[in-house]
Amino acid sequence: MCASLLGLGGCSSAPKAGAAVKPAKDRKAAPQFDLKDSNGKSAKLSDYKGKVVLLNFWATWCGPCKIEIPWFAEFEQQFKDKGFAVLGIAMDDEGWEVVKPYIEKHKVNYRVIMGNDSVANIYGGVESLPTSFIIDRDGKIAAIHIGLVSKGDYHSEIVQLLGAGKTASASAPDAVRASR
Repeated sequence: MCASLLGLGGCSSAPKAGAAVKPAKDRKAAPQFDLKDSNGKSAKLSDYKGKVVLLNFWATWCGPCKIEIPWFAEFEQQFKDKGFAVLGIAMDDEGWEVVKPYIEKHKVNYRVIMGNDSVANIYGGVESLPTSFIIDRDGKIAAIHIGLVSKGDYHSEIVQLLGAGKTASASAPDAVRASR
């Protein structure tokens, strides 16, 4: 399968990073950026503070990206009201000329912004597409995926991180009861 994905722009000699959510103490802050969306509006990672974000570097020509995009649209729909957002960073050299028609045709329901080498570099030199970062509510990188990974991996990480935000408040009544 990797041989067929290689021809589609996926699979890389780079090791898969972060197959699971890192412990909170081991997470590093996600680099900040200010890029433009398809409407020319400024999009900053800081706009998503307090949300779990799936930040996906992709391109219209990338075969594995085409597999993931419907999953990400589904996650956006399923979890958007729970403090979650997908943010796609398109890395197409042709820019919006090819990206806008693609996102319209494929009914991408999440925000897409145009990337560049600078933003790829601050994220560690994104060299393979797709590359995705799962960012926790505190703006820290909880997981990194290079290449195509399973939908189930993404789903379980999102659910875990969305639940982590509720852990303290959910356990507070238990702590009060225990202290009585």
